[in-house]
Amino acid sequence: MVFTACLLLGLAASIEDLWRRRISNVTVTGGLIAGLAIQIAVRGWLRGPAVWLAGAAAGFAVFLVFFLAGGMGGGDVKLMAAFGACLGVVRILRAALLAAVAGALLACAYLFVTWLRRRSRRGDGKPSAAARESIPYAPAIFIGVLLSLMG
Repeated sequence: MVFTACLLLGLAASIEDLWRRRISNVTVTGGLIAGLAIQIAVRGWLRGPAVWLAGAAAGFAVFLVFFLAGGMGGGDVKLMAAFGACLGVVRILRAALLAAVAGALLACAYLFVTWLRRRSRRGDGKPSAAARESIPYAPAIFIGVLLSLMG
C-alpha cells in the first residue's frame, strides 16, 4: 500500500517536474490524501492522523531551509511533505538523506552533460542558456524515497 502510493506519487511528480519544471498542488494534495488514508489504515483513527501530520511536517521542514535559501522550489518542499505523510517521520528523514545523495549525483551528471553540449556547440566557454536553468529535483526525491522503502 505504501509502496504503491509512493510509486504513483513519485512518478507523477517526476514527470511533471521534468516536463514543466514544476510540481502541481493537485499531485501534492493527492499524496497527502493517500498518506492520510495509509496512516489511518495502518495505525487507526486515533494514532493515524497524528503520524500523518508528524510525517508531513518533518518532510516539509527538512527541505524548507533549502527553499528559503533559494536552492529549491516550493513544489519540492511540498512533495517531501506528501511523501512524509505516507512514510512517517523516520522513513522521510532517511529518504531526505538518500534524496540529497541522489540529487548530488544527478546534478553532477546533468552538469557534465550540459558542459559536453556547451563545449561541442561553443568554444568561447560562456555558459549557455541550458546551463543556467534549474535542475528538476523530484526525480532525486523519488529515488531517495524508493531507496528508503527498500532499506
